[in-house]
Amino acid sequence: MNDQFYRQIFDKHQDVEATPSNRDITAWALQVIRLLYPEQSKQIFTSVNQLKEEFQRLEHELVLVMNATKACQDCDNERLAQSFFEEMPRLYAILNTDIQAIFNGDPAAGSEFEVIRTYPGFFAISFYRLANSLHKYNVPLLPRILTEHAHSKTGIDIHPAAQIDEYFHIDHGTGIVIGESCIIGKHVKLYQGVTLGALSVAKNMANTKRHPTVEDDVIIYSGATILGGETVIGHNSVIGGNVWLTKSIPPHSTVFHKPEITVLNKSKV
Repeated sequence: MNDQFYRQIFDKHQDVEATPSNRDITAWALQVIRLLYPEQSKQIFTSVNQLKEEFQRLEHELVLVMNATKACQDCDNERLAQSFFEEMPRLYAILNTDIQAIFNGDPAAGSEFEVIRTYPGFFAISFYRLANSLHKYNVPLLPRILTEHAHSKTGIDIHPAAQIDEYFHIDHGTGIVIGESCIIGKHVKLYQGVTLGALSVAKNMANTKRHPTVEDDVIIYSGATILGGETVIGHNSVIGGNVWLTKSIPPHSTVFHKPEITVLNKSKV
């Protein structure tokens, strides 16, 4: 390797935007989630004031994280962190609906404790909810770090800008993709391998609605692919496994893929 190459890499090191490590950022998010759900934590509080102080500490920590992030230097970080934590009761309430949807919708779930403690769907949803709240306050970079952490842990890829309403149920979850401009209504259930994606990935479409809208009370089974910003899945519909959709369907529809399967009995061949 020559000196020009070393100089090129050295210059990149000087110009890189300062950001706390992904581990520090995701550790903060885990602390918030574990504070809301002690089922995931061993921390014990002896008074309400002690709990309040812990929320205040995490708010201050968020300010420090944003202050240390070059992309956040033009933000009013103290105001953003305060607004984020003022939204915590609403965030907690909607996460509780997600837990209820998963527990009620999965016969294998023995308790809500089990859902909170073990289900990858809830892990991904909880990180998405935090990231989406930060995204709404135009906090740069951090929301994507949070959802990509959940993606790496669960195989569930939810863009922080997606709009997902309450009672959201991800069953199994591995391989799910939910795009940036996707809109999902209430009481929606997704199985593993579902893609809610874009028909085109051209860069000049970055600020347009590229991903589908899924209305209330829809079930989408494993391997289904639904594409396009103008595609609307009408409420109370069921999308079968391995379906490929690029056009809207009306409410109360059932859509299924009809494969041709041949079974041979070897004893008669």
